[in-house]
Amino acid sequence: MSDADAIVTLIPRLRRYARALCAERVAADDLVQDTLERAWSKFHLYRRGTDLRAWLFTVMHNVHVNQVRAARPAAPLDEGLPELAQPARELDGLVLRDLDGAIRGLSPDQREVLLLVALEDMSYDEAAGALGIPIGTVMSRLARAREKLRGVLSGLPPGGGKQLKVVK
Repeated sequence: MSDADAIVTLIPRLRRYARALCAERVAADDLVQDTLERAWSKFHLYRRGTDLRAWLFTVMHNVHVNQVRAARPAAPLDEGLPELAQPARELDGLVLRDLDGAIRGLSPDQREVLLLVALEDMSYDEAAGALGIPIGTVMSRLARAREKLRGVLSGLPPGGGKQLKVVK
């Protein structure tokens, strides 16, 4: 399989991860396109024999971080509009919306690790390599992300309802 064919087979995974990182489909498609463009122009930096998937996810991560840093904060257009009522038969859609909202409520660092490990099925070592962080950091961010998701989805107040122990 040629390098171009190998990259083409990974595009669906790149699109899925980009869609999870970006709130909009168009932004996700732009991120994938920017990633592929950067990867192709920098392919001479890829070391043969290493994991191409992890390398492409690293490129995507770096492109996304650069885009977020360059973006100027703007108020969403629908901020003042009320939410439309959802029919009760769309319970699955509501659950997915709640999960998506809970994931978006995570810090970017926690969200990236959670998506790479849970959605993209990367090992801790692969995620650490893709993000350029130690494996212990991956594990702690993932644990914090999972704990926060559990709390949000179970309806617990911030902090998980845990009370601090008073020490005298």
